[in-house]
Amino acid sequence: MILLRRCHQLTCVDRPTVATIGNFDGFHLGHQAIFEFVLEQAKQLNASPALITFEPSPKEYFSGKHAPPRIYPFRKKFELARDFGFEFFVCLNFQRNLSNLSAVDFVEKILHDSLKIKGLVVGDDFRFGYKCSGNIDLLRQMADDLDFHITNKNTIALDFKRISSTLIRTKLAENKFNEVAELMGRPFTMSGRVFHGDKKGRTIGFPTANILLHRRNSPLSGVFAVSATNNKNSWQGVANVGFRPTVNGTRQQLEVHLFDCQQDLYGQRLEVEFFTKLRDEVKFPSFDALRQQIDLDVNNAKEFFSQRT
Repeated sequence: MILLRRCHQLTCVDRPTVATIGNFDGFHLGHQAIFEFVLEQAKQLNASPALITFEPSPKEYFSGKHAPPRIYPFRKKFELARDFGFEFFVCLNFQRNLSNLSAVDFVEKILHDSLKIKGLVVGDDFRFGYKCSGNIDLLRQMADDLDFHITNKNTIALDFKRISSTLIRTKLAENKFNEVAELMGRPFTMSGRVFHGDKKGRTIGFPTANILLHRRNSPLSGVFAVSATNNKNSWQGVANVGFRPTVNGTRQQLEVHLFDCQQDLYGQRLEVEFFTKLRDEVKFPSFDALRQQIDLDVNNAKEFFSQRT
């Protein structure tokens, strides 16, 4: 799969494409239905399937710290799009020039001239262009003149509820990880490369693997029972997602204490799956109080896992 990050890079597209456009946070079952249609239509038209998205997302660009939390960072989206079978992953840098581009110019210059669109598949609430002035009606008006097909995919529902990234964020906040897995078609995970932290956890008997979240806002906060895997092994453990107020932390990160793990994990990528929330993140008056609470968290997590087997 070819990654394209800038508008001038789109000139490398040398054959027609069938594409879909959106934020696609979570790659949930609704998104997957669109992706399957794109790949099938691309096959029928002898075209390349392409996924078009933006970094940062338009909501992050306009809303900043008030934007909705990300379910997945950029890397996870790229990996899932590659595994799904897309040939092009077009992740345009969403800044002033692109945000000011009119809907008509977006269709003509980016979709038609650069990406050679032969088919475009969008959701039923799709909006685009300057001040979200473009919609499905405009696309239909332009499709005939520019010789491409436009397909509007209807909303996918599960148990009579519309599957959406907003619903998934709500379920994550409600600690309903089984329902999240049903909506996404896979368990919810966070992943990243383990980096050297301040190593304060090991001073109280609970060494942690530290992972940066690469999100402006995390969809989770607190302490959780988790499992973590690298390329070879899997462990159960407890994880803290948050700012680490006891040590006056200033950035959100993921800290995982793994049971019975003797490996040096620095530099390795871990995939962390979340099972249940144990408690909220709080600031403790001392490291001893923190140690006592983590000891309780470990026992609660182990009891949780013992009841699942």
